[in-house]
Amino acid sequence: MISSSQLGVKILTPRKNYDRRGYFSEVYKKKEFAEAGFEIDFVQDSHSFSAQKGTVRGLHFQVPPFAPHKLVRVIRGAAFDVVVDLRRSSSRYGRHESVVLSASTWNQVLVPIGFAHGLMTLEADTEVLYKVSDYYSPAHDKGLLWNDPVLGIQWPLPVEEVLLSERDRGHPGLVELESPFT
Repeated sequence: MISSSQLGVKILTPRKNYDRRGYFSEVYKKKEFAEAGFEIDFVQDSHSFSAQKGTVRGLHFQVPPFAPHKLVRVIRGAAFDVVVDLRRSSSRYGRHESVVLSASTWNQVLVPIGFAHGLMTLEADTEVLYKVSDYYSPAHDKGLLWNDPVLGIQWPLPVEEVLLSERDRGHPGLVELESPFT
């Protein structure tokens, strides 16, 4: 099942086929993506593990020519997932949307090029898989301040309970950001 958000981000919930052993699920199938209008060539899978509830990763994006689409899903635990529109020509520039991704709901989010992406874990020992359409390039890796008040993101935990990398603390806010996306 595929649903769209106001920003054009897609939420996908793959089918699970159950039997007495458990279930089987095709979480990505290129042919079905193409039939739905997504001609995306995924080239890399990445996996993150967060031991602590309240771990924040993001808000991250890569600039062209290494800007990827991302298909994000939680395989253990749960995360509050956020995307921010960074397309300067968009009427929704700077707006965000959020969704809770979890192993129990089996949902995924398809983040298009031109969006910053981040998450906050809602449970300890949360694992997230990212399927991306371009390779990671440290020279093209950028970020947006996760708790920039201009964005108005209502994160589920207070800042005192957040575990954050030094790198993510230093990202610019939206006003200081020079978005490369048109």
